[in-house]
Amino acid sequence: MRLDQPDMPPLSREECARLGWTDIDILLVTGDAFIDHPAFGAALLARWLIAHGYRVGIVAQPRWTNIEDIVALGRPRLFAGVTSGALDSMLAHYTAFRKKRRDDAYTPGGRAGARPNRATVVYTGLVRQAFPGLPVVIGGIEASLRRATHYDFWTDAVRRSILLDSKADLLVYGMAERALVDVARAIEKGDPIALASLRGVAAADSKSREMPSQSEDIEQLPSHEEIVADPRRLMDATLAFERQTHNGAPWLTQLAGGRNVWFAPPAAPLTPGELGELYALPFTRRAHPRYTEPIPALEMVQFSVTAHRGCAGGCTFCSLALHQGRRIQSRSFESIADEVARLKRHRDWRGSITDVGGPSANMWGARCLREGHTCRRTSCLVPAICPHFAYDQHAAADLLDALARIPGVRHVRVASGVRHDLALHDPEYMHALAGRYTGGQLKLAPEHACDNVLRLMRKPSFDQFERFMAVFDDASRASGKEQYIVPYLMSAFPGCTDADMHTLARWLRAKGWKPRQVQCFIPTPGTVATAMYHARIDTEGHPIPVAHSDAERLKQHRILAPAAD
Repeated sequence: MRLDQPDMPPLSREECARLGWTDIDILLVTGDAFIDHPAFGAALLARWLIAHGYRVGIVAQPRWTNIEDIVALGRPRLFAGVTSGALDSMLAHYTAFRKKRRDDAYTPGGRAGARPNRATVVYTGLVRQAFPGLPVVIGGIEASLRRATHYDFWTDAVRRSILLDSKADLLVYGMAERALVDVARAIEKGDPIALASLRGVAAADSKSREMPSQSEDIEQLPSHEEIVADPRRLMDATLAFERQTHNGAPWLTQLAGGRNVWFAPPAAPLTPGELGELYALPFTRRAHPRYTEPIPALEMVQFSVTAHRGCAGGCTFCSLALHQGRRIQSRSFESIADEVARLKRHRDWRGSITDVGGPSANMWGARCLREGHTCRRTSCLVPAICPHFAYDQHAAADLLDALARIPGVRHVRVASGVRHDLALHDPEYMHALAGRYTGGQLKLAPEHACDNVLRLMRKPSFDQFERFMAVFDDASRASGKEQYIVPYLMSAFPGCTDADMHTLARWLRAKGWKPRQVQCFIPTPGTVATAMYHARIDTEGHPIPVAHSDAERLKQHRILAPAAD
């Protein structure tokens, strides 16, 4: 059934009625306020599902003391999808030192406290209570990175799969467009959710579900109990998930309390044509009109453009690469230009594209020349750029130039952060970046000055950052501009010592820099760096020093940020 796209996906029965919908097929429950913008998962999935013929209703930031908000749109015909929102809910609530945050960028007015701790688990329980027997599918960053046994920094404990804690029927991990449509079609046919035929999903053993056959290529992970008993086994499991995310196989399974949790290989990424269809949907780039206060997250990205997904870097602390994958998925130039043409018709447009990028701004168009082959590398860029990784910085600069020439576009900026080891390989890109597409400040993430720490992070050597600074300064002066690099730095990373932090501090003092962007490492679920932190080993199993207690972490952090608390 073909459906017309609504002006805004509905958040109430009245809005459904105005669309001529007497009921909905799918209910999406999210911990964020609803923003109809392609940078926000609930909007992206809602419009994608509507484009595939499903009537979708949204419940945004429901109260969790009762089910009134959950039942407001009625029982959906097929299933409910649940997400904590754009962030893991514990990360949204607590700082690196486990103190409560005072704000939440995804809430009207920026107020904290609009979602519960462990929102995916809480919302799933509410849906179960409201609609007994309704299939529940969880997804988003919180579910994706907690899909197996994981270390939880906020309780300093190993927790089992969020599937088991939430009692959801299915978990969709990664970018969920393809998998969620497949799930919807399976449920619509009246079939049990046949795990064996789906990709990009996880599920626990069930008598009513078709499981993978023994003929499948299946890797048995360390069990939950084994990881609890021996933290080193968490590294084994984490590296297995990283290999699956990057190579697409095999099936993984993990035993927890006598139940197997099965993890299908990743769903195939969207093709450039499918990405074009997705981003051509009529997003209003506005918050839902029910909100009377501005939502900070929208203000940051309202006129930004996503050019690609995925990141080839493989940084050990990055959850985004685990969620989106290491394979770069680029949109066509025509798709991006069409989106910019639509931006110009927006009532709030003032002529500036605030960002063109993705996880790293200058990976648009990059690809692996050995697509389909099993790769043992954990990063396409570290310790050196892989000879099979094809990237074209000149094309990235041409994209920015072409967008800047579109009538009505006054400024194009790069705000996503630049991978400096790639940028150094093309002087023309560097001059375009410094001369035309940096608005006074450029964000870069060297993270540290000590190569022993950078190796553990899977970041390029520090001399490459220093070379980039010199080239950027020269290019800025040649363009007649006074511009600055804003470095993102990290303290208390696993393997980093107090002496390493003092080395970084001395370098900053020699430059006359007082860093503003210093992040104390937060062990987020699912990453390799979090396994390092918990097990106190590197990826080869060698012991490393770890600032583990809050006092040890704060001591390192204060070397760069004396006022930290």
